[in-house]
Amino acid sequence: MISVAGISKSFGNKKVLDEVSFTVEDGEIFGLLGPSGAGKTTLIRVLTGQLRFEEGEAMVMGKRVSQLSGSDKKQFGVMMDDFGLYERLTCYQNLRVFADIYGVDDAAIHSVLSEVKLQDAQKKEVSKLSKGMKERLRLARALLSRPKVLFLDEPTSGLDPQTSSEIHEIIRKRKDAGTIIFLTTHNMTEAEKLCDHLVLLNEGHIVESGSPKELCLRYDHQKRIEVEKNDGEVLSLEVDEGNVETTAGRIAEILRCGELRTIHSKEPNLETVFMELTGRELEV
Repeated sequence: MISVAGISKSFGNKKVLDEVSFTVEDGEIFGLLGPSGAGKTTLIRVLTGQLRFEEGEAMVMGKRVSQLSGSDKKQFGVMMDDFGLYERLTCYQNLRVFADIYGVDDAAIHSVLSEVKLQDAQKKEVSKLSKGMKERLRLARALLSRPKVLFLDEPTSGLDPQTSSEIHEIIRKRKDAGTIIFLTTHNMTEAEKLCDHLVLLNEGHIVESGSPKELCLRYDHQKRIEVEKNDGEVLSLEVDEGNVETTAGRIAEILRCGELRTIHSKEPNLETVFMELTGRELEV
């Protein structure tokens, strides 16, 4: 559905994207994970035809980005922070403006308002909405055209956990309905929860890719098991070729004594993997 091969983009002397390549398959939520300034938003602008690039090739829905028509672009849903809302218009009126552009009817407006749980606020002016409600309205606008491809740029940045969870659920349902989701985020937890496939982007370069689980296992150098006993004591046990029997014996003894509360493997998370690869934190 989306194919990027050797894309490079510069602003003046600063190269923002440097020979970036990846593919997005049908039926997946694809995540671009990286800190602010990594090139994530620029890449969305390239894929949606908002920016030209100097090198490489990008294709969406089987067409080169440079050859996408206005009709093709109506099959995109795009949610970006700088896609402003009309503050003096109501939620309904905001969507009405774009419904006319997309050629969709009133039923579609009411459907997306219900989907993002803003049906009771449809007559409320945008200026009176909370940040979370505004983000849900931006998402409703992106969903209005019943897009085949949904581009979401940091869709839950700065939102409370409850609103983020609600947006995540909407995204999952859209995926289940057949929409291709292209998501950028610097939120490790969001990437782990939502994404089927991830690309880690740092300063315009792809540094690693794979599913969240694959990436964490690939960089699991320590191979530890964490055991919590009934008295609250937590044991972190290293597992390698030299001490497998010793570690297994300690766990077996805890089991025999009926002292085991929980046990789980202790893989690194995406934040740890990203720091190992780049020396940078994601939340910057």
